[in-house]
Amino acid sequence: MALPLNGKVVLVTGARQGLGKSISLGMAQAGADLIICDRVTDDGKLAETAKEIEALGRKTLSLGGDITIEDDVNNIVNKSLEKFGKIDVLVNNAGVTSQDSFEKMTYKRWRLILSVNLDGTYLCSKIVLPHMIEKKSGMIINVSSILAKEIRMNIAYGVTKAAVERFTVGLAREVRREEGIAITCIRPYFVKTEVVMGFMEGHDTSNFEEPIIWQKYPAMIAALKPADAAGKIWDKAALEEKFGKI
Repeated sequence: MALPLNGKVVLVTGARQGLGKSISLGMAQAGADLIICDRVTDDGKLAETAKEIEALGRKTLSLGGDITIEDDVNNIVNKSLEKFGKIDVLVNNAGVTSQDSFEKMTYKRWRLILSVNLDGTYLCSKIVLPHMIEKKSGMIINVSSILAKEIRMNIAYGVTKAAVERFTVGLAREVRREEGIAITCIRPYFVKTEVVMGFMEGHDTSNFEEPIIWQKYPAMIAALKPADAAGKIWDKAALEEKFGKI
């Protein structure tokens, strides 16, 4: 069976657990080699993700780094290029949130959420995109959330995800004449990851999405022709229409 991402190299931020880990494993199952990075590297979770990728027969590079620090992002990208020579797909997944109401949220926490979720997406895209443009091939998949659209829960998180969608559409328009380049975005609903389920203890989660959905679909997006993905915001309904149900 042909693997649609065979020979491709994918960089996933925030890959040690949750959605980032699911996306990484899905890319590996589709044939890609992986660069997985996370700010936290000392709890064994990033190493476990790498082990699961390698068990699928793929090469992997695990890196620590803070995506809000330009030097860290440069280091991640440089080491990735040293090992693999290219980055075909960047998945801007890393993100943080808070359960604090606006009244209780400190400015420090507000800035952290904006910095990781929005500035991190900017920095990673800013540093990776020129390499993609140079080789006339590459896709950036940004990770949004239903909270970009639905007005509930944490304000700061929703603000950043709405901004990520606007960033996606705007950047896609700017690079629309660049050959072989696509900027696109996924918009998950609430996904049953350990982090989300920790927040939702005692709440009804029966309609939450299973991680397998977001393990499979991003790899399918990554295999599309650039023109079929550029500027699109993919929620579950759009993905089912394009690829069928999982």
